[in-house]
Amino acid sequence: MTGSAWPHRIDRLVVASHNPDKIAEIVAILGDLTPPIEVMTGLAWPAIAETEPTLEGNALLKAHTVARLTGIAALGDDTGLEVAALDGAPGVTTARFAGPDASYADNVARLLAVMDGVAERAARFRTVVAVALPTGEAITVEGVLEGWITERPRGEGGFGYDPVFAVGDRTLAELDIAAKNRISHRALAVRAVREALAG
Repeated sequence: MTGSAWPHRIDRLVVASHNPDKIAEIVAILGDLTPPIEVMTGLAWPAIAETEPTLEGNALLKAHTVARLTGIAALGDDTGLEVAALDGAPGVTTARFAGPDASYADNVARLLAVMDGVAERAARFRTVVAVALPTGEAITVEGVLEGWITERPRGEGGFGYDPVFAVGDRTLAELDIAAKNRISHRALAVRAVREALAG
């Protein structure tokens, strides 16, 4: 089931991630859902290798795996930064662009290095969010944010590539959390899931 109304009532949900920045962002976006959904925290599961070739595949992989291991509906997501001048790269390897153990700063540094001297700087963030039940049923939605890559990091907020991804004249790292959550790719996708769950 993709992008359609969710026929099941969900009272509890676990975010299929160990990334505290991502979890906080998703919880904030889901916060005003009516009726409310309790987002479960403090649960543990083994690391899940993102082995699928697409964002949708990885989002579903994480959601299905965590739903099965915890017995609770799970929300998984995968995000790709798609740079026009790099033929859509880093795409599905966005979190590992500078290597399997790369930090946020490592990935940003590599992106700026390969973009050095490149005039065409259009890019987009694309997030696919999946919600899966322990029974195996799932729904997926997508959020896209168009922007461009700056020549140097700007701003103190956000995480990941936010300091070099600009929308208009400001990077995502220069926006406060509320402003970012109104426009971001993840916010658009999670909001679509929220609407499906509420419906």
